[in-house]
Amino acid sequence: MAPFNAHPMTATPDASSPQLGLGFDPAELPTPTTVTPRKTPKARAPKPLSALLTESAAPVPAAPCHEDMARALEAHPDYRVLRRLVPALHFDRAPRGPVRTLLVLDTETTGLEAAKEKVIELALLRVAVDTATGLPVGPVQVYDGLEDPGRAIPPAITDITGITDAMVRGQRLDEALIAQMMAGVDLVVAHNAGFDRPFVEARLPEFARLPWACSFADLDWKALGQSSAKLENLALACGWFYDAHRAETDCHALLAVLAQPQARFGHASTTEGADIGATGLSVLLAAADQTHHRLQATGAPFEAKDALKARGYRWDGQQRVWGTTLRSETALADELTWLADAVYSGPTRVRVETLTAQQRYSIRGGAPTMRAVGANPLRF
Repeated sequence: MAPFNAHPMTATPDASSPQLGLGFDPAELPTPTTVTPRKTPKARAPKPLSALLTESAAPVPAAPCHEDMARALEAHPDYRVLRRLVPALHFDRAPRGPVRTLLVLDTETTGLEAAKEKVIELALLRVAVDTATGLPVGPVQVYDGLEDPGRAIPPAITDITGITDAMVRGQRLDEALIAQMMAGVDLVVAHNAGFDRPFVEARLPEFARLPWACSFADLDWKALGQSSAKLENLALACGWFYDAHRAETDCHALLAVLAQPQARFGHASTTEGADIGATGLSVLLAAADQTHHRLQATGAPFEAKDALKARGYRWDGQQRVWGTTLRSETALADELTWLADAVYSGPTRVRVETLTAQQRYSIRGGAPTMRAVGANPLRF
């Protein structure tokens, strides 16, 4: 074996070899430049404490105020600003006239059918409303309670509301506190009373004795320039957003929307008894004092269905009849005249159910009568 230092792979290469060398003449390398070392900086004497205090007291540019930025954007025609809705727990204004007590109500349930499903959350806001201005005054009393429905909450309901089985397990509505909230109430307001009232009355029958109004149906939102009467959309029209689909939050949003003058929505209301300066609350209070009439176009010919639909009638699949609701005796008389001219070819009679605020939006019917239609009215 050859000595280790004689191994061809470890032999020292010849620098002059064109194959193994570096390819340049060391004599051609540039002369190294002399580097001057940096001078060590001189130590500075520390600043006096008085100077440091003076510097620290110098004004610092303030962080931009979010509200100032929002107002600046609002002043520009290309921007619109939405603010988070802040619930009001007190309205610091004195009433100018008599007050009426309202209960703003919302529920969350396990489903849509009151006969089969259960309430899992009930929220109430008790507030006084100045009848002279239609504005809420004084403190707002709040109740929000969960209840165990005794069965699993459907996943779709949890997705919408965020309410889980663990949240309601063992929970029960405080009936004594709810009764205190109900005492002396002049009107219950819900944004879909036709949905909420049957659920609430099935769980708490004492709600049946109170008058109800529906802020969805009793206000003419279309005439107010709103393409949608959903509560979230109405809040957006006022410049607010909020976390919807929890009962208490929805109640606060509804109260805030109804406390706005109708002029804020852009158009005068055509709702009977309302004016452009009225609030939603004042319109609902007026509606609670009115008698409504649920009219059924009994025996209407099939070919009249398009005219009835265009007039605003709705088809009742169970009773198989077209129906509508009139909000005054005058409106009912005008409707009977229209039916005689546009629907029926001769004298007939139609079923009319009279409803007060105690019956409206409940599953209980009002007092039914038969009304004559045609030039030669029939007596019944």
